[in-house]
Amino acid sequence: MDWVNAILQGVLLGGLYALFAAGLSLIFGVMRLVNIAHGDMIVLAAYLGLTVTSALGLHPLLALVIVVPVMGAFGYVLQRGILNRTMGDDFLPPLLVTFGLSVIIQNALLMGYSADPQKLQAGALETASIGVAGLTVGVLPLIMFATAVVIIGALQWMFYRTALGRAFRATSDRQEVAQLMGLNRAHVFGLAMALCLAVTAVAGIFLGIRTAFDPAIGGSRLIFGFEAVIIGGLGNLWGTLAGGVILGVAQALGGQVSPGLQILAGHIVFLIVLALRPRGLFPKMEG
Repeated sequence: MDWVNAILQGVLLGGLYALFAAGLSLIFGVMRLVNIAHGDMIVLAAYLGLTVTSALGLHPLLALVIVVPVMGAFGYVLQRGILNRTMGDDFLPPLLVTFGLSVIIQNALLMGYSADPQKLQAGALETASIGVAGLTVGVLPLIMFATAVVIIGALQWMFYRTALGRAFRATSDRQEVAQLMGLNRAHVFGLAMALCLAVTAVAGIFLGIRTAFDPAIGGSRLIFGFEAVIIGGLGNLWGTLAGGVILGVAQALGGQVSPGLQILAGHIVFLIVLALRPRGLFPKMEG
C-alpha cells in the first residue's frame, strides 16, 4: 500500500510540474524561445502573491485574481520591450537576455524580501484530506492536479479552436507569411508571453502554498519544468502533463526507496528518456 500511495502522490505532484512546464512548452512552440528566467518568474509570482495576501488579507487562491493579470501584463511588456528585439535566426541573444533577466529577478527579490524562506498561508486547505480506496489524499494536491488538467485543456482548445490560436500556429510555422497576411508578429509574440506568465502565476501561487520558497530556488523549478517538457515531447501540451506525471512518480518512488534518491530518480528517468527518445515520449506531430 505504501508503494501505491507513493505512485498516487507522484501523479498529483506531476500536476504542479506540468504547471511549471506548460508556459515553457507554449513559448517554445510559438517562438522557439528557451526562457532561462522561467523558474525565477515562477518564484516572482509567488512573491507577488505573498505581497498581495499580506497587503489585502486575501486567501492565496483569491490573490490569483490580481497576480494572474499582473504577471500577464509583465509578460507582454517584457516581450514587446526587450525580447522581441533579440529574436531572430540566432537563438543565442534571447538565451543570454533571459539569463541576465534571471540574475536581475533573483537579486531584486533578494533585496526586496531578503533570503529568508517565505510561505503562503492557505489555512485549513494545506492539511485537508479525503480518503480514496483506503488511501489519504490531500485536497491541495488534488486541486493542483485538476487545475493543471483544466489549464492545459484550455490551452489546447485555444490553440486549435480560436483565432488567437490560429495566429500562434501561423506565426510559429511561417513568420514571414504570417506577416504578409496581416499578423503583427511582435504583438502575437507579446500575447504568447503574456499567456505564458499568466499560467506561470498559477504555478507560483501553488508553489508558495505547497512549500517554502526563497529567491534562489528558481533554478530547480526551471529544471523540473524543462524535464517535464522534454519527457513529454516538445510542443505537445498534453505530453507536458504526461511528462510532469512521469517525473513526479519517479521522484515519489525514488523517495520511497531512500529520501536521498527522490530528486535523483527524476533526473535519471529524464536522462533515460532523452537517450532513448530524444524528441520525448509524445512529440508533436508535424503536418
